[in-house]
Amino acid sequence: MNVGRVILFSLALGAAGLPQWAAAAPAQTATKKIVDINSASESDLEQLQGIGPMMAKKIIQGRPYKGKDELVRRKIIPASAYGPIKDHVIARHST
Repeated sequence: MNVGRVILFSLALGAAGLPQWAAAAPAQTATKKIVDINSASESDLEQLQGIGPMMAKKIIQGRPYKGKDELVRRKIIPASAYGPIKDHVIARHST
């Protein structure tokens, strides 16, 4: 009888933990947000990996950009900071 209780208890614990695990999975596969460096707010820019308040201000002060690679070419941010964010930024042209 004790073996049955242990198994039942183990199954109950496993089932109780399943909803937490299932809910956490989608957060890990969040969609990539693309940030427009020509219009993003300072706080939006700071959400990018490696971009702090100082770099965000420099990005805003350097506007407008014709292309996202201008961040490095114009020495707004170092190449080491650009690498991790290059797939998460865009430079849209205003019309």
